[in-house]
Amino acid sequence: MTQSADRADSVSDAMAVERTLAGERDAYRVLVERHSRNVYRLAYRMTGNSHDAEEVVQEAFLRGYQKLRQFAGQANFGTWVYRIASNYAIDRIRQRTSEDAKRQQPSHPFQEDGLTVDPVMTVPDAAPSPERLAESAQLATRMKQALDTLTPAERTAIVMRHWEGCAIEEIAAVLKSNTNATKNTVFRAVSKLRKALEPFSEGRSVARAMGTEL
Repeated sequence: MTQSADRADSVSDAMAVERTLAGERDAYRVLVERHSRNVYRLAYRMTGNSHDAEEVVQEAFLRGYQKLRQFAGQANFGTWVYRIASNYAIDRIRQRTSEDAKRQQPSHPFQEDGLTVDPVMTVPDAAPSPERLAESAQLATRMKQALDTLTPAERTAIVMRHWEGCAIEEIAAVLKSNTNATKNTVFRAVSKLRKALEPFSEGRSVARAMGTEL
């Protein structure tokens, strides 16, 4: 690890925010490097493609920089930029839906632009047979199709709750809703996905893929 990386690791989020507000632009880079991976993962799961996910990441951190004085350390920076990214991802999903945009799907169900698709879209198996691999590929495709049928709020809710482990309160803040309504949104999303994936309901495959296994 380089000396500059050591210094970056020793800087807390709060300190990086303070230094950025004081005019040290490099300090904001620390925040971007520290949180961009998690924000990208969220954005990819919500939008379903790397192009939109990259745009969400860029826009989230740009808006974060522009509104940093409003943040002023009132919450965890990671959570704050996460909310910005979630809201922008919702906007992207709605825009894409309204324009009825057709994006080319990857020819291989487990790769897009050379990157491995989210592992929650696959079914792990220690020694998969060809039949098992075919079923996993079909499940990945069906999962993506099922997610596309959810409303932006439902998709946001299930991604944040079951795949990102966010609290209901965090999701409610993103959706601008109350906790009870948010719980209902999560429930509706899970129910819709389970119904869409009924052909793959044998065993615990669907629960694992959805991140709702008990």
